[in-house]
Amino acid sequence: MTAIKKMAITHGGGIVGDKPWILPPHKPIHFTNANLIDPLDGKVVENATVTAAGGRITRVTIGDSGKDITLAGEEPTLVDLKGKYLCPGLIDGHVHVTATPGEADLKSTYKNIPASMNNFRTTFLAREMLQRGFTTARDCGGADGSLKEAIDEWLIVGPRLLIAGHALSQTGGHGDQRASFSDEDPTLKCCAGHRSGIGRICDGPTECSVAVRDEIRKGADFIKIMGGGGVASRLNNLAHPQFLSEELQAMVRTAASFDTYVTAHAYTIRAMRHMIENGVLGIEHGNFLDRELAELMAEKGIFLTPTLVTHDAMTIPPYDQFLNEACAKKNAAVLGSGLNALKIAHDAGVTICFGSDLIAGMHQFQRKEFTIRSQVLPALAILQSATVNCAKMLRREEEIGQIKEGFLADFIVLEKNPLEDITVLDEKSNLLAVVKAGQVAFSSLEELPISIERKPW
Repeated sequence: MTAIKKMAITHGGGIVGDKPWILPPHKPIHFTNANLIDPLDGKVVENATVTAAGGRITRVTIGDSGKDITLAGEEPTLVDLKGKYLCPGLIDGHVHVTATPGEADLKSTYKNIPASMNNFRTTFLAREMLQRGFTTARDCGGADGSLKEAIDEWLIVGPRLLIAGHALSQTGGHGDQRASFSDEDPTLKCCAGHRSGIGRICDGPTECSVAVRDEIRKGADFIKIMGGGGVASRLNNLAHPQFLSEELQAMVRTAASFDTYVTAHAYTIRAMRHMIENGVLGIEHGNFLDRELAELMAEKGIFLTPTLVTHDAMTIPPYDQFLNEACAKKNAAVLGSGLNALKIAHDAGVTICFGSDLIAGMHQFQRKEFTIRSQVLPALAILQSATVNCAKMLRREEEIGQIKEGFLADFIVLEKNPLEDITVLDEKSNLLAVVKAGQVAFSSLEELPISIERKPW
């Protein structure tokens, strides 16, 4: 029997198999006269020259040493930034990119549209997120391996994703969205979150281990668990720790066997301590953190990803109608304590990461997290949370979060210096260009044309 050879399709001069949507390699980009933002040392490097080719930063020089650089191969795109600021691409450490806008209330957002419609809306949401300057995002429940791959291939325009798959919940926990009177079979494992669910139910050490293995099989980069009650949970208390110690330890050990980690949704001291004592490496939210627990987190190297903007957004019409009265009271308590917890964590030396946790139409407020945090934290600490700290949490600190030779070519071009005033990252007019892995996704600079638009196939 004669084997049939698969026909290769060429696109932009390269053979890319049967995926004609793959973008051709970007032209080398040569930035000159840049004010380079260094989030690690907290300084601006003046008169910098940065070259990107093949999706990575190939050279960084300072002063006149970069003016006469020669590039082999294709003629580069030359961009004289004239003193504008070149900053690493931003990283959002807590998103739900499949929790899309389009419906009038929270219940409809989660349950009342077909999965295919939600997928179409996700393409809008992902593009918007990238065009806000976020070149990488960690999805904490909802995105799957196919979405991650589609973005990697530029079939969908968006930030590169690291995903948890489904967030794991105990029966009756924060991820169990069944009504209290429902007799739905819990052995179906997926609760009624977003379409197939942002949550997945598992109980007992064996089920918990199986769930971890299955999410990793399907493309999860890390494991997210519901470690306590939530603001939008009608049926459980914020303070209640969720999962038994033996269940938590089973999930932590199983994740570690795949060289990854577990992070936990938790607001209260009781819930956070239960998570930390049983081996999780991350806390999401943490709004009621105190000094004692913050010092323990710093000692153990636990990452904290506050998400203050989502609670603020729930007070802005029409989103103030998304929660019922009981949930709105929980939101007010969480919002009122969030800034204090953030300051405590910073003073204790906890590694703090940037997160937004927005859903539905509230995604538009993503950059407001910078402004909210500026009330209690210095600009450098906030910028580090969205660059080097998140990169470390994602275990990609040798690839993203800084502008260094060998790193991925993720940049944003800014009119103003975020180290002087971090709230400029919340100004639409301040963002002049977004580059992800060398591809120009957004640009208002004449010398830097957008490169992700395809010619007709």
